[in-house]
Amino acid sequence: MALVRKPGRLVAEVVTVVIAGIVAFPIYWMVLSALKPSGEIQSANPKPWTTSPSFESFNRVLNVSGFGQFFLNSVIVAVAVVLLSLLMSFLAAVALTRFNFRGRTVLLVMLLVAQMVPIEALTIPLFFLMRSVGDVAPAFGLNELGSLVLVHLAFSLPFAIWMLRGFVAAVPVELEEAAKLDGASRLRFTWQILFPLVAPGLVAISVLAFIHAWNDFLFAKTFIISKTDNQTLPQAILVFFKPEDTDWGAVMASSTLMTIPVLIFFVLVQRRLVSGMAGAVKG
Repeated sequence: MALVRKPGRLVAEVVTVVIAGIVAFPIYWMVLSALKPSGEIQSANPKPWTTSPSFESFNRVLNVSGFGQFFLNSVIVAVAVVLLSLLMSFLAAVALTRFNFRGRTVLLVMLLVAQMVPIEALTIPLFFLMRSVGDVAPAFGLNELGSLVLVHLAFSLPFAIWMLRGFVAAVPVELEEAAKLDGASRLRFTWQILFPLVAPGLVAISVLAFIHAWNDFLFAKTFIISKTDNQTLPQAILVFFKPEDTDWGAVMASSTLMTIPVLIFFVLVQRRLVSGMAGAVKG
């Protein structure tokens, strides 16, 4: 017996496919341009395909002096931001959920307000702040990767804490009481029982923090001024932008290489990410 679909569901599926195609097309065009020979990229009548794919653009990108160091710098910043945001947001969420203290409501409101401030409005104040921090702690001042880690943490933590708070609140208090009766300390309960239970939320936070730190250009360009050894991948793309003749093939190839780690990370945690987002909505 043939399965008849409802008109409403059919329309929803068609709209979903169309939206997915619109979202995926820029990625397809980026990869296609990275594989096209220079003549096809600069053609007056570009085609949405190529009959002679080439890896010349990727070779030019990989042969750029310091490209490996730029990649390593991006990895260091992104991994540091992910690990620190997970640890700090988890502890803060536990404190805001399991403990009653004066000013807790005010702190929660401040977390919401912090997410509403546009990044561009804080770039210049943060520049002067990082310059002052460098006088006290040189590793976190201007031209250092530590400044990028601090700034990304400042923008990642408010959302991460607010999101994890729902996961921690969803864990019954009775579970903690039962663990205490079995002789488990609060510290042991937090790390051996509570931490695994909120793992989906931690995965969702890690993905968002990684993408934000990995793709950052504004802060990297603002804080890493003269120390080229500490530049990140988004800054490396500027090498191919020239006033007279921009190397669009290399720009697209470097953008493709930047996208690959994000896609790999996303695929590895996809299942837990979906459950984490669903848990956040319920929380």
